[in-house]
Amino acid sequence: MISNQQLRSHRITGLQGGASVPRLIVTGAVHGNEVAGTKGIRRVLAEIDHGELEIVRGVVTFVPVCNPLAYNHVRRMGERNLNRRLQPTATPQDFEDRIANVLCPLLAEHDVLLDLHSFRSPGRPFVMRGPADNTGPLEPFRHAAAEAQLAAHVGVNRIVEGWMSAYAAGVARRRERGLTPGAVHEDPSYGVGTTEYMRSQGGYGVTLECGQHDDPEGEHVAYRAIRQTLALLGHTDTPLAPPMRPFECLALAEVVDRHAEGDRFVKTWTSFDPLAEGELIAVRADGSELRAPQAGYIVFPDVGAQPGHEWFYLAQPSRRPIV
Repeated sequence: MISNQQLRSHRITGLQGGASVPRLIVTGAVHGNEVAGTKGIRRVLAEIDHGELEIVRGVVTFVPVCNPLAYNHVRRMGERNLNRRLQPTATPQDFEDRIANVLCPLLAEHDVLLDLHSFRSPGRPFVMRGPADNTGPLEPFRHAAAEAQLAAHVGVNRIVEGWMSAYAAGVARRRERGLTPGAVHEDPSYGVGTTEYMRSQGGYGVTLECGQHDDPEGEHVAYRAIRQTLALLGHTDTPLAPPMRPFECLALAEVVDRHAEGDRFVKTWTSFDPLAEGELIAVRADGSELRAPQAGYIVFPDVGAQPGHEWFYLAQPSRRPIV
């Protein structure tokens, strides 16, 4: 059990200068039941404490547990999803708002974020990156090349993009449908989590999904990614392993919400299961069928989704290069 009254971070500054080295922050347990990142961070911190690993230049901050309330209860959320509508507020309404008032300024002090997560269903680890460079209203960005290098070196070869654009399209559909009981906010900013907030502050970052919850291999995935990131950015003098080619690059194309308790999947889906064009995915409570509009993949199927919330995503191969 850790305290719910504080957010603990560990900041280490190398003594060999490093003015050109980006300030890095590594986060774990944004969702309390996703502990691979927490374990990986603590393993790296132990190596630093024992002199087995040295941060020789620049600034690195580790936050092993971002949501202590959720972590202590071994559940995804404390009072709400910390990784949605992440922003400071002068009038905090819940535990996650109070965390955000500390975590957001901490993120803004840094240049690069490595955010470590895990997922419910079986599957291999993957990394999520942001948009291409753009000056648009949704998620303006100018560090796509650096972010791609980071995504390529964290130790996995499945790379997913398109979160904010898919989420914004889902918001538009919710507005057309009208707000339903328990529905999420009809605002694209509700899709803002740690990496999106980091980009809004002028930095960049990736979310690494380290594997299934409680998979013992997840700790090693997180640990390797941290070591790789430290080497890539120049914080350590440790060797940098090459990327795990060939890359599989996918783009989220659409989010589908659950409308009612009677909505059900027709089978047990796992993230990145392939879909044939027209394949039956789910059936609504009213009997209407949800079929794949084209060949692709199902991503983040959530059998526990509440009505009005994200149920699953559809993805397509991405033509955007990684490096």
